[in-house]
Amino acid sequence: QVQLVESGGGLVQAGGSLRLSCAASRRTGSTYVMGWFRQAPGKGREFVAAITLTGMTYYAGSVKGRFTISEDNSKNTMCLQMNTLKPEDTAVYYCAAGPSYSTGPAMYNYWGQGTQVTVSS
Repeated sequence: QVQLVESGGGLVQAGGSLRLSCAASRRTGSTYVMGWFRQAPGKGREFVAAITLTGMTYYAGSVKGRFTISEDNSKNTMCLQMNTLKPEDTAVYYCAAGPSYSTGPAMYNYWGQGTQVTVSS
């Protein structure tokens, strides 16, 4: 079993920045990909970004150029640097891990508890 613990959410004004972190209890083949999803009220869980153990990165079109995903493999920690935040980025952000890359949440086996990000206009 793998535990994921997120931190770093909060309230920020539009145009500001936040950094989310996700610490994994361990990395195995079942956690080859780590990523972030978000869920706004009344909406489904939406892919944000992902990174593989080999360093390949993937982004949703809505965040490309504003968000950067990175990983410190020695510490089993993944980060999401979010810049130029917009009110539409407001959501609960979830860390996830799975055996292969997908933009669909069903392919991810492990999930964090979620952290709230609120961007005010």
